Amino acid sequence: QAQLVESGGGLVQAGESLRLSCTVSGRLFIAAASMGWYRQAPGKEREFVARIIGDRRAFYADAVKGRFTISRDNAKNMVYLQMNSLQPEDTALYFCNVRVGPNDAWGQGTQVTVSS
Repeated sequence: QAQLVESGGGLVQAGESLRLSCTVSGRLFIAAASMGWYRQAPGKEREFVARIIGDRRAFYADAVKGRFTISRDNAKNMVYLQMNSLQPEDTALYFCNVRVGPNDAWGQGTQVTVSS
């Protein structure tokens, strides 16, 4: 059974919004020191997008700062990425990440495609 499952990706036009969701298994959610989102565009390496430590301490890549917001819902074992003002360069496969000590757990990814 998958421990992290992403959803919410899709095809949108530039300027529109999407909200990605990541369902995290209970045990992993409780153990997690932090949760984050990464993305990988075709032909490029996976890159950091956002991370949340605890309930509120959030960090963002410069490319998404001011447009994306990471949050978590402890009651639902969920982590979200609200993406506003999407641009074609945001097109990528987006991955949910949970960090427990030195170990990382990853989901399978959800595709986001932004047309100009």
